[in-house]
Amino acid sequence: MRGLVAARFSSYLCRRKPANVRSRQCSSSSYERDFQFLIYTCFSGFPDERAMEEEAERKIGWLFKLIFAGTATVVGYSIFPYLGDNLIQQSVSLLGVKDPLFKRMGASRLTRFATDDERRMKIVEMGGAQKLVEMLGAAKDDPTRKEALNAIVAIARSDEAAGALHSAGAISVIIDTPTSEDAEIEKYKAKLLKRFRDVKEI
Repeated sequence: MRGLVAARFSSYLCRRKPANVRSRQCSSSSYERDFQFLIYTCFSGFPDERAMEEEAERKIGWLFKLIFAGTATVVGYSIFPYLGDNLIQQSVSLLGVKDPLFKRMGASRLTRFATDDERRMKIVEMGGAQKLVEMLGAAKDDPTRKEALNAIVAIARSDEAAGALHSAGAISVIIDTPTSEDAEIEKYKAKLLKRFRDVKEI
């Protein structure tokens, strides 16, 4: 009788063991998940806090960028007039160099500077108009003539500057410029002659 009871009890324990193992496994797995979440929140912070920190950092970054841009703009407006005058003077000086490459560089820079009447007259006052006419008259190649004519076209958009170019002898120099196969050179010449006629009529 005792043997029968012992056998049944042993059989009962054997049947219960897998359930206990599964329960322990589930319990262990649950503990592991809780522990991992705790570690994650300790080092990473809660999702809402992390998002708030990122948003704050982004706004602070934009604030610094705006401050820097504003400061750079103010400084630029304060310094550029003096810097621009120096660059114009340097460009005019390049027109007097013997090397045609430097002459072309100077003329090209003056073309870019001559964006309004004030700057065009600044170029005239610094002797740029006279030197461009001399550069055109002394040019031995089409690239140099082209840059000189292009710069003269840019400066001549101002009536007063066009008058200064006329006084510097631009018309006679343009007429004496050899005919070129470069269509742009011929276009510049025709445009300038028309411009000087219009200014003269005014």
